[in-house]
Amino acid sequence: MKWNLKINHPTKGIESGAELFAELYSPSFPDIVLIDEDGVCRPPRYEFYASKMGRDLIILTGDTQPSLEDIPAHYEVCSEVLDFVASLGCRFVMTIGGAPTSRPIREIYVAATSQKVAVEYMEKGAVIYGNGKIMGASGLLLGLAKNRGMEGVCLLGSTIGVPADREAAFHVFRFVNKVLKSDLGAELEKSPY
Repeated sequence: MKWNLKINHPTKGIESGAELFAELYSPSFPDIVLIDEDGVCRPPRYEFYASKMGRDLIILTGDTQPSLEDIPAHYEVCSEVLDFVASLGCRFVMTIGGAPTSRPIREIYVAATSQKVAVEYMEKGAVIYGNGKIMGASGLLLGLAKNRGMEGVCLLGSTIGVPADREAAFHVFRFVNKVLKSDLGAELEKSPY
């Protein structure tokens, strides 16, 4: 894995003052490059942002993950992420994903590292996500965090499976803002994308 540290690079659309401070490039990511609107390419990556909103936050975003068929690569990348954030003092992990549903309902589901944490989020308006599976990094980061003694939750927006279900994503985003008592990325909702 290659770590590339950058300092003082503001995020796009996150009003909280979050700043990019690290990037993760991995040979486990797909063998593609992403091209921006100016025609400039870059390899896929995970980005780590730092934000202070009454508490210190590390926000991880990414434009890819290892292939679902490459299970060892998923474990390796998720372990690298957790090693890194743990070295910075992270004790709680929150991941976000989608939960497929056949009905157009807007629920926030929660899976957690303990019943205590699950109940805390249920009391904030989430519904327990029971007897299911969470695919990819959203689930594996949570499970591996638990194995390391960290606490955490995965918040899942109900989605009817439409590609880029924007409304489901913003429903989860609003819930996260409510839980964190923040306006993290409020400008993102105004974006046409």
